[in-house]
Amino acid sequence: MKGVVAAISVGLLALGLAPGGAAAQDGMGLAGIHDWVKVAGKTCMADHFHDGQGTGPTKAQAQASAIRAWVDFTAWEYGRRWAKWQNSVSKSSNCSGTRGNMSCHVSSRPCTY
Repeated sequence: MKGVVAAISVGLLALGLAPGGAAAQDGMGLAGIHDWVKVAGKTCMADHFHDGQGTGPTKAQAQASAIRAWVDFTAWEYGRRWAKWQNSVSKSSNCSGTRGNMSCHVSSRPCTY
C-alpha cells in the first residue's frame, strides 16, 4: 500500500497537484475529478467514499483516531474545506477488539458548504 501511495504522490507532484500546489491552494484539491451532488444544502461527493482506520485502548479513542485519519487524508486530497467529518454523509463505523486494544474503521462521503 505504501508503494501505491508513493507512486500516486510522485504522479501528483509531476502534475503540480500535490498539496501546496495550485490545486490544493484553492481549497478544492482533486475534488473536481469526482461527481458532486447537493445534500441538505451541502455539496457532497456523489459516490466517492473516504475511509479511516484507527486504534486505541477504548472504542471512543479508536473511533476518534479513525476519524482523524479520515480528516487528514481528505484534507490532503481535497483541502480542508472537504475535511470536516461532521459535514460528511453516508457515515459508517465498525469497531472490533477488546478494551485495551480496539480497532475502528470509518467511511463517509466528503462534503463542503
